[in-house]
Amino acid sequence: MSIWGFVQDQVLGMKWLNEMIGTGLSVLGLDISSRTGGSIQFFIYDVLKITVLLCVLIFVISYIQSYFPPERSKRILGRFHGIWANIIAALLGTVTPFCSCSSIPLFIGFTSAGLPIGVTFSFLISSPMVDLGSLVLLMSIFGTKVAIIYVAFGLAIAVAGGTIIEKLHMEKHIENFVLSAGSVDIESPDLTKWERLTYAKEQTVGTFKKVFPYILVGVGIGALIHNWIPESWIAAVLGSNNPFGVILATLVGIPMYADIFGTIPVAEALLFKGAQLGTVLSFMMAVTTLSLPSLIMLRKAVKPKLLALFIGVCTIGIILVGYLFNAFQFILI
Repeated sequence: MSIWGFVQDQVLGMKWLNEMIGTGLSVLGLDISSRTGGSIQFFIYDVLKITVLLCVLIFVISYIQSYFPPERSKRILGRFHGIWANIIAALLGTVTPFCSCSSIPLFIGFTSAGLPIGVTFSFLISSPMVDLGSLVLLMSIFGTKVAIIYVAFGLAIAVAGGTIIEKLHMEKHIENFVLSAGSVDIESPDLTKWERLTYAKEQTVGTFKKVFPYILVGVGIGALIHNWIPESWIAAVLGSNNPFGVILATLVGIPMYADIFGTIPVAEALLFKGAQLGTVLSFMMAVTTLSLPSLIMLRKAVKPKLLALFIGVCTIGIILVGYLFNAFQFILI
């Protein structure tokens, strides 16, 4: 346990980096115990920590992704039926890109290829919510237990959501251009290890350029919450005394657009200020899964009734998970 504690605190959490930044700022004459000094330390530390984790995680996940092109993923999903197909689709979603918008083209491709609609929605829900990057980042902030349970609940929402949509036979609510698009089954060429490494490097650079502005905004908001907003305010709105905190956090998170890297510093600051764990995690799930830009993109592929069902299923699932986390917070933290 002491070895794992070291890994979690010093390797994933990089607490040594926070201490080093604090020492450096103090040498420069900045009082890190003040609001301004504390905000600067928080900002520099979180930007550097998340950037390092971001680049390492994207590189590793992109290398894994090179073994799962859309054609291969489609063939894998086509071998399974019933609830197992939803489970495999949700698991495949964990090795896809981080934001919800980037998952929608794959969702359209899988649907046009003739895969069951419930299976493709299980993939669409899990892809932004429970990728491998979120697991490692959550471990660095909230601990192993919380991270694993978060991923398990996220997969459960994806499987349940896809199953509900399948049982309600919502195929007629897919836009015609998706159903009539068909698919060309092109075999992906076998890549050499060097080509996979090159692909992973290109994905890392491209994703970093796209995500980094959101990291800056997220960390900036986190620094503001962490050092300038009184704990009493956060506790009153998102603490245990407000039974509607989970619902409020979920509804606030839905119209926002960010990925796991932009939301974690905000969640970290909210938890530090007295927000309940489940409330914070519901906010994260809502932001990453139901962002407004992704819903606008999804509306191009599905009709309003199916879009409303997707939003409703995800929202209810996220709220239930939030209340479950809050109920057992004393065990998890």
